[in-house]
Amino acid sequence: MLRGLITVRTLSSRLPGKCFLSFGKYSVLEYIILRSKYYKINPIICTTNHKSDNKIIDIANKLKIQYFRGSINNKIKRWRDCANHFDLNFFHTIDADDVFFCGEEMHASIKYLKNNQKLDIIYPSKLSSSGSAILGYSFTNRAVNELVKQIPQNRDTEMINPYIEKNKKLKYKIFRDPINYKYKARMTLDYIEDYIFLDTLRSKLTMFPNRKNIFDLLKKQPELKKINYKKNVVWKKNQLLKTNKYK
Repeated sequence: MLRGLITVRTLSSRLPGKCFLSFGKYSVLEYIILRSKYYKINPIICTTNHKSDNKIIDIANKLKIQYFRGSINNKIKRWRDCANHFDLNFFHTIDADDVFFCGEEMHASIKYLKNNQKLDIIYPSKLSSSGSAILGYSFTNRAVNELVKQIPQNRDTEMINPYIEKNKKLKYKIFRDPINYKYKARMTLDYIEDYIFLDTLRSKLTMFPNRKNIFDLLKKQPELKKINYKKNVVWKKNQLLKTNKYK
C-alpha cells in the first residue's frame, strides 16, 4: 500500500492551528487522515518536536495511525528521518493544507516512480504547486537522504523545489496534469477565506469527493471560486519572495 507522510504542524504565521479547524464532523487533520485511508493510502503523521504539536499526536493516537516527530524547520530532514525510521523505500507527501488532495493522482505518481528506476523524485506540476493542491511529492529513500546531505540541519525548507533543482545527483520528473477535470480554483488552506471556501465545498459534496465531483460542482457554481481566489495573488507573491531567497 502507498505510504503517505502527512506533513503537519500547529505553528502557522498565516492561519495558526488550521489543522484543528472544524471540517464537518471532524477536524481538518482528522479528515485528511480519513481521506487518505479512503483512497487506500496508509498515512503516517510527520510532525515536529515542538510542544505545540502534542495535540497532533493525540489525533494520531485517537485514529490509531503511526506518527513521527522531527526537525521543526527542516521539513526535508523530517521526511528523511521518518522514512528511515519506518524503513520506507518509497513514499508520497501529503500536505495537511491540501484538504481535497487527489488520491488517484498520488497512486499514479508513486507507480510511475517505482516503474522508472532512473528517477528519484516525481515533482508536482505548476498547477498543483500554484494552489490547486492536487498532488504532493513522490520520493525514493535515496532522494531524501541525498537532499539532506546538501542542506544545513536547521535550515527552513518550506520551499522544496530549489533544493531539488540544485541537486545534480538526483533526477526528477514533473508530473503531467490530468487531462480531465481541471479546475482553476484555490484549493489549499492558508487563509480564513480558504477555510470558508473549502468548508463550503465540503457542505455541498459527498464525504470524500474525487476530482470529477469537485469539477462538476465548480462548473455548476463558478461563483464559489470567488470566495478565496484573490488570495492566490497574495500567496504567489509570498512564494516568489521565498523562492528568491534560495537563488
